[in-house]
Amino acid sequence: MNFAARPHDLLWLRHDAALLGVTEPWVAELWNHQQPVVVRRDVRKDGLIPVGVRGQARHQRAAGWVAPHDVTHIISPEMLVVPAKLNDHPTVQALVMLRQHPWSWEWGVTGSTGFALATALPVLHRDSDLDLLIRAPQPRQPVDFARWQQALAALPCRADTQIETPQGGFALNEWLRSGRVLLKTARGPRLTANPWAEETP
Repeated sequence: MNFAARPHDLLWLRHDAALLGVTEPWVAELWNHQQPVVVRRDVRKDGLIPVGVRGQARHQRAAGWVAPHDVTHIISPEMLVVPAKLNDHPTVQALVMLRQHPWSWEWGVTGSTGFALATALPVLHRDSDLDLLIRAPQPRQPVDFARWQQALAALPCRADTQIETPQGGFALNEWLRSGRVLLKTARGPRLTANPWAEETP
């Protein structure tokens, strides 16, 4: 399968053995290839895609690797903004409300809501947050997100936004609050005031 996997994408695998490098014992008990894995940030090794496995409890997270040829299909966060089920949950109601606004960027759903929408598995709780992703390939200014933040404040649940730049991802609230962010990159986090700038040696 030819594709460019990005952090937060959900991947389905051909078989259980396609998941490599995982040592946590609960994975063998709770996970199978009918459930997706999520692309995580890491430096690729030997062409393998870094992925994470989600368990039933919040502390159950495991890191692993998959080969691109073992991926059968992919769902991106942007593909989940049109929910077809779970409409009674506050995070999904919030998602429907956000879709009523025209936005000048690509955006999508990650976290437990995205996972639930993609799989119909019961991973949501009544107090679950809505985790959102905005693609920002070009530099933005804080004022650009004023209307977005106003819309989030009116939602029936807590919502957190991560901004994805070519260099990595950062929390929008942190950037608006302090002007500096802890940018998550494939080589680890770094503190920066310009999350669009390339890292200098």
